[in-house]
Amino acid sequence: MMTGMYLRQVAGNLRRRITGVPSRIVSSSAPLLPLSSKTNFFYPHGCGGYTWRKNDSHQWIFMFGPAAILFWINPNLVLAEDDSIQSSSENDTDGANIVGLQKSEDGSVISNIHTSKWRVFTDNGRDFFMKGKLEQAEKFFLSALQEAKEGFGERDPHVASACNNLAELYRVQKAFDKAEPLYLEAINILEDSFGPEDIRVGVAFHNFGKFYLVQRRLKDAHIYYERALKIKGRVLGRNNLDYADTMHHLGTVLYLLGNVQDSEALFHDSIRILEEGGQGESMTCIRRLRYLSQIYLKANRLEEAENLQRKILHVMELLKGWNSLDTVIAAEGLALTLQSIGRLREAQELLERCLDARKILLPEDHIQIGANMLCIAKVAMVTFSQPRKTHISEAITEMDRAKELLDNSTRIARQVLNKLTKQKGNKKNYGASGETTRDQCAALVILLQSLDTLGLLEITRQELIESREENLPNPQAESALFECISAYKEFGTEKSISDSPEVKAEYVSCSKHLLSLIDNDSSTGRTQPSKEITLQELKEEIKRMDDEISSSRRSKR
Repeated sequence: MMTGMYLRQVAGNLRRRITGVPSRIVSSSAPLLPLSSKTNFFYPHGCGGYTWRKNDSHQWIFMFGPAAILFWINPNLVLAEDDSIQSSSENDTDGANIVGLQKSEDGSVISNIHTSKWRVFTDNGRDFFMKGKLEQAEKFFLSALQEAKEGFGERDPHVASACNNLAELYRVQKAFDKAEPLYLEAINILEDSFGPEDIRVGVAFHNFGKFYLVQRRLKDAHIYYERALKIKGRVLGRNNLDYADTMHHLGTVLYLLGNVQDSEALFHDSIRILEEGGQGESMTCIRRLRYLSQIYLKANRLEEAENLQRKILHVMELLKGWNSLDTVIAAEGLALTLQSIGRLREAQELLERCLDARKILLPEDHIQIGANMLCIAKVAMVTFSQPRKTHISEAITEMDRAKELLDNSTRIARQVLNKLTKQKGNKKNYGASGETTRDQCAALVILLQSLDTLGLLEITRQELIESREENLPNPQAESALFECISAYKEFGTEKSISDSPEVKAEYVSCSKHLLSLIDNDSSTGRTQPSKEITLQELKEEIKRMDDEISSSRRSKR
């Protein structure tokens, strides 16, 4: 078979990878948006009355590792983030009625040594929880629970508060068997103390629904979110921000259950309540708009997704300007949607602006800058490879620019990988090894994609310049793809990295492109691709890894 035919075949296969809805670029099985771990702490005022405070626990960063690279659209949707609104005197028009301070028979607020000790234990536990020091937090929450039972009695609301706080900690630790009975005990005590329709019961139902949602026990989550929504609607009103929060979570459950129509209605109503309540420019509203746009992208409703993303970008520009990575991330999401629609020039210009902003905001060799460069190069290649839309001279100029970007993204990814490898070998950083592994996977995927794309660029360049000649080898393309194989073997030796589905998929992609480029190409005089691996070994390795990827996908169904 002639080399020219292989070149066109490889180029066509590679182009198809980047002209559709883009796939993720970096490693993480996590979804596009992060699942917030914001926790609802029950916190009695005085003795038994509860205000409800929303606090951030230690952040679970799922957006492609700590680098938070947001480039390709993930087909899998995240669970709803917990955007519950504080029930404070600033937000509640009738805070006293909602808080409902429990008083003694003579009307004075109960205050004694048990209350003081219980409050100290609760405060300390909450503080450690928010710092991510979960073992210390557990000790204080257990002490708070014991103090509440000894000081106020087994069925006192203080006990419900302590049970809820401890259950939330166990939920974060994924100790679900410990958390569930504590949630149930808190709910039973609150229902006995205040009645089944009290707002505190509604908050407890919301927490319990979140507990089930994290586990994908969707039918159970549906039951408790519906109960929470009913109580909040009756007590707080149907235009309350807290009511909208539970509505959003219920919409997520319905979406995951396949009830798309009803879920979208809840999402839209939740956003409308925020906007009408003066929260249209809040990050809570932005996250919900992103979530809804993600649903549209998954359903290939690109124009609707574009409209939401333009709205998000407009708000971010007003709030933060371009001196914020939040604005950059919003612009990138819009750019990738525009690429999918086919508005390539507009997408490329937007990505170029993102790169300029990142170079100001981040160190020059930050991995996000490398990923941004890779993204621009891919969009540019789709643009100049379209037949009869670009003159050859213009295409060559664009290719040179794309090659420069790819060379830089490759260099940056290598530097990051070398740095992380050294960092992981340092015993002082042992505690951050899991985070380092995620970063390594992300950087390795960027490196593999950059080299793979560079191979396509060289193939495309040869097609344009030497399109009339056949049987020409392409050493530049082969060199880039060989480097792809070498990079995987250099940086992917650790099992935790080589087992990453994203890393594995990129390596297989590079290997297949290399095999297609040189297999049966006797005119190049090459009998094997490398001193380190023969054609047969390459074929066997591709088959083995394809089988592993297929097996992994089947196990997740």
